[in-house]
Amino acid sequence: MSGIVGIVQQSGPVDRKLLTEMTDYLAFRGPDAQKTWCDGTVGFGHALLSTSRGAEKELQPASLDGEVWITADARLDARAELIAELEAKGCPKLNGATHAQLILHAHQVWGDECVAHLLGDFVFAIWDGRRRKLFCARDHLGIKPFYYAHLTDSLAFSNTLNCLRFHPGVSDQLNELAIADFLLFEANQDVATTAFANIRRLPPAHTLTLSEGVLRIARYWTLPVDGSIHFRRASECLERFQELLCSAVVDRTTDSVGVMMSGGLDSTTVAAAAKGMFGPRSLPIDLQAYTVVYDRLIPDQERHYTGLAARALGIPVHFMALDRYELFERWDQWGVCSPEPASSPLAAISFDCLQMISANHRVALTGYGGDPALSTSLSACFAKLLRQRKFGTALAGLLRYLTTEGRLSRLYLGTRLRILRSKFQKGDSYPPWLSRDFSSRLDLLHRWEQLGGVESADRRLLEGAPRPEAYEATASPFWPSLFEGHDPGVACVPLEFRHPFFDLRLLRFLLSLPALPWCADKQLLRKAMRGVFPDEIRLRRKSPAAGDAVVELMRRSQRCWRDLIAPSPQLANYVDWSRVPEPSGERDDEQLWVSLRPFSLNLWLNSSYLTHHTPERGRPSSFVPLSYI
Repeated sequence: MSGIVGIVQQSGPVDRKLLTEMTDYLAFRGPDAQKTWCDGTVGFGHALLSTSRGAEKELQPASLDGEVWITADARLDARAELIAELEAKGCPKLNGATHAQLILHAHQVWGDECVAHLLGDFVFAIWDGRRRKLFCARDHLGIKPFYYAHLTDSLAFSNTLNCLRFHPGVSDQLNELAIADFLLFEANQDVATTAFANIRRLPPAHTLTLSEGVLRIARYWTLPVDGSIHFRRASECLERFQELLCSAVVDRTTDSVGVMMSGGLDSTTVAAAAKGMFGPRSLPIDLQAYTVVYDRLIPDQERHYTGLAARALGIPVHFMALDRYELFERWDQWGVCSPEPASSPLAAISFDCLQMISANHRVALTGYGGDPALSTSLSACFAKLLRQRKFGTALAGLLRYLTTEGRLSRLYLGTRLRILRSKFQKGDSYPPWLSRDFSSRLDLLHRWEQLGGVESADRRLLEGAPRPEAYEATASPFWPSLFEGHDPGVACVPLEFRHPFFDLRLLRFLLSLPALPWCADKQLLRKAMRGVFPDEIRLRRKSPAAGDAVVELMRRSQRCWRDLIAPSPQLANYVDWSRVPEPSGERDDEQLWVSLRPFSLNLWLNSSYLTHHTPERGRPSSFVPLSYI
């Protein structure tokens, strides 16, 4: 994921030294080349992370005619279809065009409506010198981040939050509502803001335009909730799924790819597609799997199941054992401390894992997206059939579900009982340790009550969806937050993550499938993997994690964390430290995580990454890959 940055002045020339400094800062995420372009009141910068051969063609900022310029972090899907569209509109032969060049041609043909013709993971900024207009866009699902600061006399943007903090017009003042959301919900609930008052976030599927000093933000796409697909023969559905998955994976692979693989269905299915199990690949690739495991701390069978999957595919697998990690280990180190508050007591694990993968690859695949896209509620499905008086269909579906794979299907009775029991248990309570002045000033109790659940209006919008719970899960703001956490601007490792299940072509297909027979218990994946993996993997029960490492480490801890961690002076603006409970004494797992939020915020406020952020300190030390365990 390359780094991008830009400055547009209302008057006066761009400070070239500042632009160069901000671009050079991005070298940690784009180590292959850094380049700037300036034209009076506008300047772009780009730091290249090459993920394929022919990197010299990808150098940016780039232009087709010297008048319209682009800086982009982009990877487009369905290139052949887009090229055919563009050539039909009179563009020259484009088979060798870079992703950025294709976006420029699309903008040349369709103007700001070009985003309606683009698929993939992208953020970009285009400066039209003739019209003196800036046009920026973020991809449909928020795979790649985009931040901006609209200041008194300028606009600055980047796909790396801390890059913007170098700009002298961007203050260190915090966004109090974002801090409150972290303490209440563990995540900012406003997708358009960040933890800093001056820095905003362009939401997924939105564009930004700046013309004649007027800034406009507009949504260009929403996840469609209508439409369903039914196939006359099961084989047709499986073939279509495999075709779409192959396209999604091929568009995301290069000659050397890592895959974050567990022993579950989603990531192993992606690995099988990358290996060419559903069709011949045009070129062989170096495909290696990476898995994190616990051998002693908590019950964990991932080493066994991942090993089975890797042997079935004939690919090497690297295991990283996590038992030696401690809570808040290296919390102030580059790449472990995040640009915004995060409740990640074991963040060092993620950093070390990404270092391990980046020692061999620039691209890594994940299995993220299978769970939300295939999620379903069988009780809701059968209730709907009964309301429609489709008793025969309901009975046939129930019998088919119970007898799938020649045995009683997984009923998950324990899980269902836990869910039912939780409905009658007392819910979360409002944190008593929030500063009373802070809580009163922002009316946080009302915000907590308002945002604590899904509003009925949102549910009404989903009534026409084949599986409303799948749309709700896929559209959750959790996913853009997760994607940003994997971005090199946060992770500080030059590694680009790609998520085939979030390919829009495949996602639309999955969301349109009926609950029965394809989505319940992920039957689609189980049938597609027949003959690829042994039944021990293919029919493995979907089960919750064997344990929570943070909870287990806290329970085993002999430390008094309240005595070890001195409260920051700033923390008193948000938290009454005297009322924060000692987390190691908390018996309820969920409440333990709630009580850790003030500790996480305090460490972030104390971090040198936050308080002494300078260009000199902004570059990480050289990466030393971990040994494969």
